[in-house]
Formats: sequence, C-alpha cells, structure tokens
Amino acid sequence: MKIKENKSLFLNYFGDTPQLRVMDFLIENHFFDYPVTQIAKESNVSYNSLKVFFPYFIKSGIVCKTRKIGKSDYFKLNLENQFVKNLIKLDWSLTKKNILPEIDEKQEVCS
Repeated sequence: MKIKENKSLFLNYFGDTPQLRVMDFLIENHFFDYPVTQIAKESNVSYNSLKVFFPYFIKSGIVCKTRKIGKSDYFKLNLENQFVKNLIKLDWSLTKKNILPEIDEKQEVCS
C-alpha cells in the first residue's frame, strides 16, 4: 500500500481512519465513479477492510452504484444525499479557511 505523505485537511481535522480515507477520496473525486478495488487502492485502505464497511455506505445512500463493466460494479458519491452535500460543503469550508485565513478572520470579526 502506498503511504499518503500529505494528508488532506479533511483527514487532519477528523482523523485518519479507513472510513474517512474512503470518504476523503470520494469527496475529492465526486464527479467520477470507480470500482471497489480502485477505491480501496486510491484511498490506501485494504480491500478486505473496505468490504467490511462499504455495504453500509451503499445501504445508507452515501454511495450509489452507477454501472457495471464486466464483473466490476462502479460506485460514486451520491450527490443527491443531504449528508453527502453537507460533507462536500464542509470540505470546501475547511479548504477556504486554510487557503484564505485572512478573509475568514475578517468575517469572524464582523459577526
């Protein structure tokens, strides 16, 4: 498994667990769909670990199946799910706060 040297802000704020690594990968690539094996590889989570919690992501509507190619089912983040929408907003908020801290500080003063 490859080791991600620079963790995302999402992982720095909320911790580095297999579930959060998968969520982080899917949030960063929310316009694309992937087979489960590639999701595991790209998020640096073992396939066996992913198979433990991924069915819950499907059942809860966090991810949805988009297509089937050969034997592989492809999944992506369910952009219709309110929880997912809020996670994406949160990720953008963390990014903006880190990139533009002076703007964020000015907004806090005005509040």
